[in-house]
Amino acid sequence: MMKKPDLLPGTLDMLILKTLTRAPQHGYGIALSIRHLSQDFLTVEEGSLYPALQRLLMQGWVKSEWKMTETNRRARFYALTPAGHKQLHLELSQFEQMIAAIGRVLQKA
Repeated sequence: MMKKPDLLPGTLDMLILKTLTRAPQHGYGIALSIRHLSQDFLTVEEGSLYPALQRLLMQGWVKSEWKMTETNRRARFYALTPAGHKQLHLELSQFEQMIAAIGRVLQKA
């Protein structure tokens, strides 16, 4: 069985922000969405997810409110702020530049 690779530093924040562009979600929903959209390749553990959400809240890139889930449980739902949209665009641009640079190095090797 092959070990799944770790995310590059900063990638989790970008994935969370991107996930929240689709709709506000609670933490478990964010983790499920990332797992589903990556076709089960990326798994976000609670120990990584909730500290990342706290960081994003402190930065003002997401906001949260308590609501009831579809299963009638109280959960904290997260939504992207305008500052979060700007940050996502910045992070996507930097990520694409990093991937392109890595690709150039690998082609030359």
